[in-house]
Amino acid sequence: MTVVTSDLLRRLPKAELHCHLDGSVRPSTMLELARDVHVAMPRDDAEALRDYMLVKDARSLEEYLERFAVTLSVMQQAEGMERIAYELAEDAAREGIRYLEVRYAPVLNTRGGLTMAQAVEAPLRGLARAEREYGIVARVIVCAIRNMPAATSLEAAWTAVDFQAAGVVGFDLAGGEAGHPAAAHQAAFAHCEAHGLACTCHAGEGAGAGSIAEAIHVCHATRIGHGTRLVEDPVLLREVRDRGIAIECCLTSNVQTHTIPSIDAHPLRTLVEAGVAVSLNTDNRLMSGTDLVTEYGLAARHLDFSFDELAALARQGFVNAFLPEPARAALLARVDDEIAALRQEVAR
Repeated sequence: MTVVTSDLLRRLPKAELHCHLDGSVRPSTMLELARDVHVAMPRDDAEALRDYMLVKDARSLEEYLERFAVTLSVMQQAEGMERIAYELAEDAAREGIRYLEVRYAPVLNTRGGLTMAQAVEAPLRGLARAEREYGIVARVIVCAIRNMPAATSLEAAWTAVDFQAAGVVGFDLAGGEAGHPAAAHQAAFAHCEAHGLACTCHAGEGAGAGSIAEAIHVCHATRIGHGTRLVEDPVLLREVRDRGIAIECCLTSNVQTHTIPSIDAHPLRTLVEAGVAVSLNTDNRLMSGTDLVTEYGLAARHLDFSFDELAALARQGFVNAFLPEPARAALLARVDDEIAALRQEVAR
């Protein structure tokens, strides 16, 4: 059996489909940007700030999300947002990620005077520069927020559609799940669907399987962020499998938000063995103290995924990507060649 090492996992070509921009900022960059815009950080040293931002004590999803106020305080200027997006794609490329979908809610970046459109343009510039320099294909998913008015979500959907030809590939609904039904934002999802923009939705993380059903049946999401509690409803699980609805799994953050008690208890393997189209992701690199190599390593150590199973999981991420079919097919062809070569190498 192939020994699954960090080096091997780094070389495995991967796609990341669930990664929040405001949850994946370098601490050193936070400190530099904070000085530039005269914002106080909770710690003055990069390593101390990294430790502070790692969520160790949250009792719920809502408490986990409280740390985002710190990163958002330095994400109200176009230059800072462009830099953060570029650095995230740079870090991802170094982990062997060939395709990256970065998500965030641009409405949260308008407190310093940016328009929502400007808050989308800036990260797109950073991602485009990283793509030129590192070859990583990087795109944006625009998020709406569950506890904000439906009109605000509709504005986010309009903005997402406006930038569909410029690098925005999807629309999402994020934020505190319990008590904030996705159905309230149905008009935003309908606008995106009418204009051919793919939709995902956070569900089954801070609420149960019924939240997943709502995201699918009311909002017509074709991917589900987290979806951890899908296993509570076997009928819904079979529907998700049969319809090819993809699940964006995030191991570490699910433990931090108390969606699951431990990595060992994560339903990732159950979902894969049930035939669900699953990808593995980081969610928030800063708050979770992780990267995608680490998440794959957790799947190997705690859930007994072999290298071949991890390679299949990695490939599924590209299949699930919100890319036009010709672009997805071309990317998959390259990835299949890379995986085949890596398999041959480890078999020697």
